Amino acid sequence: MPVTALVSAKSSGVTTSALALALASGRPTTLAECDPAGGTIRSGLLQNQVGAGYGLYHLAQAERVGPDALANAFASHLWPLDGDGHRQLLPGLTDPAQAAALGRTWPTLSQIMRVLADQAGQDVFIDAGRLALDAGRLHPTLTPAPLLHQADLVLLVVRGTDHSLTLARYLIEPLRTELAEHGSGSDALGLLLIESGPYRPHQVAESLKVPVMAALPFDTESATYLTQGGPQPRRWARSPLLQHARTAAQQLEAVSARRQTQRQYASEPASAQLAGVLERLNHKRRGGSRG
Repeated sequence: MPVTALVSAKSSGVTTSALALALASGRPTTLAECDPAGGTIRSGLLQNQVGAGYGLYHLAQAERVGPDALANAFASHLWPLDGDGHRQLLPGLTDPAQAAALGRTWPTLSQIMRVLADQAGQDVFIDAGRLALDAGRLHPTLTPAPLLHQADLVLLVVRGTDHSLTLARYLIEPLRTELAEHGSGSDALGLLLIESGPYRPHQVAESLKVPVMAALPFDTESATYLTQGGPQPRRWARSPLLQHARTAAQQLEAVSARRQTQRQYASEPASAQLAGVLERLNHKRRGGSRG
């Protein structure tokens, strides 16, 4: 299953989108709130039910003990997002000043995410927040770069407005470079479009020269619930946001699977590829001779 990281140039609905995707997924799901600027789900959707004793910051303390301690801490700091516990949240930082302590934690945490996706069969979504640059590269403290490196897909969340696209445009090349040099390739980068504003998906993709991998509607009632909590909206399961998020999650899985197949094929030696082709041709010929 894919590891999908969501980022933005500015507040464009990253957390709301990540929550919608996690809640809409048809499989067990983990959402990790890893925005160095601090998490908002604790005080929003969860209405402060989760105290400061839970969350991302405590993983930094466990990492100093060792990888096993970090893995155990990760499991013990997950909070259920639904009644049966199939969807879980790693709550984010309560203070942006805590971000500096996580520099050594991100690489091991990214490996845990990969295990959840590859071996436990979970959908993993990472809310990486607003990206910050330093001399044209991802800022080493204000962005969780190792999580982006290990992700199957990195989605830049944008709105269909001139303002949003202008802000996003400056992040495209730094992100492409980062993923080409340290991630799974520049084609891991895609857009998640919040359908607010005059521009449609094909126009946004053309403007930024990046494919729109998924889109979500501008559903004010559902977004308010996810950001502020309170009573669940009527017909929540059939809300436009949740219905489109189910489709988006399926689209992202398909894109990730296609990329994985392409990478595996490209990594095979040419002779092995040719041998496979010849074997299939011979098998077909033998089958034809029997007829």
